[in-house]
Amino acid sequence: MPSQEVLSKPDGAVFTTSQGHPVPEPYAHQRAGRNGPLLLQDFAHIDMLAHFDRERIPERVVHAKGSGAHGTFEVTDPIPDLTCAEFLGKKGKVSATARFSTVGGESGSADTARDPRGFSVKLRTEQGIWDHVYNNTPVFFLRDPAKFPRFIHTQKRDPQTHLKDADHFWDYLSQEPEAFHQVMILFGDRGVPDGYRFMHGYSGHTHKLVKADGSFVYAQFHYQSRQGTKFLTQDESVKIAGENPDYAGQDLFEAIEKGEHPSWDFCVQTMTPEQAEKFRYNILDLTKIWSHKEFPLRKVGVLTLNENVKNYFAEVEQVAFSPSHLIPGVEPSADPVLQSRLFSYPDAHRYRLSANYAQLPVNAPLNLPANFQRDGTMAFHNQGARPNYKSTMQKLSYKPQPYQFDKHEQFVGNLCVELSEVTELDFEQPRQLWEKVFDDGARKRFIGNVAGHLGGAKSDEIKQRTLSVFNAIHPDIGSGIAKAMGVSNPAPLKALPASEALEFRANINPQA
Repeated sequence: MPSQEVLSKPDGAVFTTSQGHPVPEPYAHQRAGRNGPLLLQDFAHIDMLAHFDRERIPERVVHAKGSGAHGTFEVTDPIPDLTCAEFLGKKGKVSATARFSTVGGESGSADTARDPRGFSVKLRTEQGIWDHVYNNTPVFFLRDPAKFPRFIHTQKRDPQTHLKDADHFWDYLSQEPEAFHQVMILFGDRGVPDGYRFMHGYSGHTHKLVKADGSFVYAQFHYQSRQGTKFLTQDESVKIAGENPDYAGQDLFEAIEKGEHPSWDFCVQTMTPEQAEKFRYNILDLTKIWSHKEFPLRKVGVLTLNENVKNYFAEVEQVAFSPSHLIPGVEPSADPVLQSRLFSYPDAHRYRLSANYAQLPVNAPLNLPANFQRDGTMAFHNQGARPNYKSTMQKLSYKPQPYQFDKHEQFVGNLCVELSEVTELDFEQPRQLWEKVFDDGARKRFIGNVAGHLGGAKSDEIKQRTLSVFNAIHPDIGSGIAKAMGVSNPAPLKALPASEALEFRANINPQA
């Protein structure tokens, strides 16, 4: 960070208008006579005011509060056996930009909110931009894209009171039992990371790694913090929120300035189509994880952040990530939430930053695009005199082959239908968290965290409905929360048995 001595020195530049016209005195105004009214002809003043009126762009609807930095991504362990992606097939480094964020709060909200964290990385490869638009948890609250806007609305402010509302939060969740795997993580000890350096990142979604012949494996991607993981308790997070709401951003910036460059191992889990058909859970289900024991992580590379941004607005506020920014050899699966995000993210960027958001320096690919996209707001790379129709541009040398798994694709269609069902399978992994991951102290803290938040709901019906889902996961959870809140404990929610759920998957008619 520059010293006060450096900051106090003039930088030697002449003050100018936006058009480069020198201005004798930055704070002077043109007047009609010595004491008369301001003149409309005073371009320097009007230019300054007009820009000031427009210097804020819309904040992100989600992930509005965040911090970022630059660095490198090094492929240390190439995987040419899994994909035809040139970048992943050889050792080497590319430049990277990362942004970490909370999800539900506004741009001025606290970094220590009990909320998932965004974990996004932009890699600039010779084959184009590859964005990793991940979270710090391996699962999410939903698996139906139509629910996403409604879910996010429950995290926002009440339209009348303009306050956060616990009734909204739990009213939604209590009607979506598949969300409770994420709820168990969010209200558990891992719910509030201690800054951004000490957390992992997960793709959550299933992707495909594709070879030149069209064969593929399913893949989940992981960033594992080399600093280890640290988390804040409820009391610590509330205290820090009041004392320093920018805690995580400050920690990241100051660590990099001191040369303590955070890094993460980038790993991949893979599953063949044949394994996917025998897997107990739906591979397209964003509320489920893949067992590391059954599908071990394979290291691919290392992300290192070693450079702070020079200008937050230009390099963090205007950075635009999208899961649709993929390189050849890495493709999306049929996960409907992922498929929805492929459209939604670039559409949000066009709204916030203009149709030419990809031309901003922080978002620009290494190779200038050659296409028919011209003009529009802020088009400063308009491709010169190149014809804006099919002309003499080269044809692509890489051409994916048709997939070889026709029968498997029918199975995938069945999986998409299955996602609309709530079954006993939805409670198995949250139950494992409670029984095998949480110790007695973690269970006690979880009950206290949920009771403290759910207790803020005014509706008894919402409380009872929520407790019935917790009871379906484990009776000790529901009874513990009910006791802590001083309310009655309902019967557990009924769901389709696991055996019938698996039979249901096998018997779905994809044409129905």
